[in-house]
Amino acid sequence: MRFVRVNGVVIHHEVRGTVGKPVLVFSNSLGTDFRIWDGVVARLEADYRIVLYDKRGHGLSEATPQPYALADHVDDLAALLDHLDITGATIIGLSVGGMIAQGLATWHPHRVSRLVLCDTAHKIGTDDLWNNRIEAVNTKGIAAISDGILERWFTPAFRSPDNADFIGYTAMLTRTTVDGYAGTGFALRDADLTETTATLKLPTLCIVGDHDGSTPPDLVRTLAGLIEGARFEIVKDAGHLPCIEQPEKTAALIADFLRSTAPDA
Repeated sequence: MRFVRVNGVVIHHEVRGTVGKPVLVFSNSLGTDFRIWDGVVARLEADYRIVLYDKRGHGLSEATPQPYALADHVDDLAALLDHLDITGATIIGLSVGGMIAQGLATWHPHRVSRLVLCDTAHKIGTDDLWNNRIEAVNTKGIAAISDGILERWFTPAFRSPDNADFIGYTAMLTRTTVDGYAGTGFALRDADLTETTATLKLPTLCIVGDHDGSTPPDLVRTLAGLIEGARFEIVKDAGHLPCIEQPEKTAALIADFLRSTAPDA
């Protein structure tokens, strides 16, 4: 395990692969840690240098008091990349991780060469949705609202009580810190990247699960339409977290995009 204090917060992270290879940086979703990428990373790490990290309030990273702003998460990642001396990376972000990726490309463009935006958008949810969820988490805990979240995350087939993976990811969600979950809820409530994301001009792949209940395919398609030349792909038989339900398909889409947009392609 690796820990570093950057931007005033201790961030848990991991670096795999060989120095000198193209860098892929993975940013995870609300209520998860970087282990959600395991099945994808296993299929990519032979050809790339991989950076994984837990955003503040998630996984083993420090949970600072709520509320957070999206800029806090973006600046945390920028500071981590400074610490690792990384520029020109491909940023692969899911849900709020995808919004962090968009923000990094806008506010720290020299750090980003390409984007892979998974099950995310330029604006996610409404003020009422996030205010209600923040209040529920702060007063009742994450477990009280977990059933609804898991329905949006996973297909019915995956949500079987006999599926050990489903039980494990349920634990990942419910053990997220209240400050981390609610704090990031504030960040999502207040973030609207429509105008800034529309100015981005870099190779971009947008991916979404066909059963995504949090950022449905039409919303992700709209995001792709904001970015000139962005590619849009739907992953069949997956909810909000295709990296978990369909890691082989997700990794194949990412690998094809990376090959097709490589400098010597």
